[in-house]
Amino acid sequence: MTASQVKMSELARLSGVPAPTIKHYLREGLLPAPTRTHRNMAYYDVALVPRIRKIKELQRSHFLPLRVIRDVLEMGELASDEDTVAASIASVLARESTADVRTRAELVARGMPGQQLDWLRAAGVLSPSGSGDGETYTGDDLELLRILGASRRAGISPEMLPVTILRDYVRALRELVRVEMEMFRHGVMQRANVADLAMLTQTAATLSERLVVVLRRKLLLPMLHVKSEKRRTKKRATRH
Repeated sequence: MTASQVKMSELARLSGVPAPTIKHYLREGLLPAPTRTHRNMAYYDVALVPRIRKIKELQRSHFLPLRVIRDVLEMGELASDEDTVAASIASVLARESTADVRTRAELVARGMPGQQLDWLRAAGVLSPSGSGDGETYTGDDLELLRILGASRRAGISPEMLPVTILRDYVRALRELVRVEMEMFRHGVMQRANVADLAMLTQTAATLSERLVVVLRRKLLLPMLHVKSEKRRTKKRATRH
């Protein structure tokens, strides 16, 4: 034990965070393991006090889950604000992506037409690693293929929903992504404190995913009603 190491009770007193909460942070990997001098005796670096306070503050003021807080703290200081934003968004997307891996040969064997894989790759929709039958698909690439497969199994044929329609999706969503990045650049990045930038970006990226889903849902039904009303109006006009 050194002069900079303290027992749990003292660490709790200095940080103002209860010992059970600190122990929970330890179990979740947000704090390094203590130095043990005996099976029932552990000492903690007093330099952890600011980190413990920061974790508690992020929980209390921003309602962030511990896994997000861990990512923010592990990110540390990056080269620039742009790097911080990119790394923060990447960490959010990685949590939403599957960790499974499939080869092209496996996908074709399961019923995915090879020509569709070729088209999706050429269109920039998929970005597998490698080449030939050994090229591998993971993350959102694999999730997208699973969604297409599920639509086919549900009875939505290639004639109803051809893969080429994804070109229109990509065109529309690329504009959405451009708008989102401008919002990050001129909104979050220019107004956030450097110390809070990673955390705020992660929060904004997570919320924007939910926001897009809700807005799409809000816009879809009114648009269907408008089109339905136009058809009814056209039919009434043809009768007269």
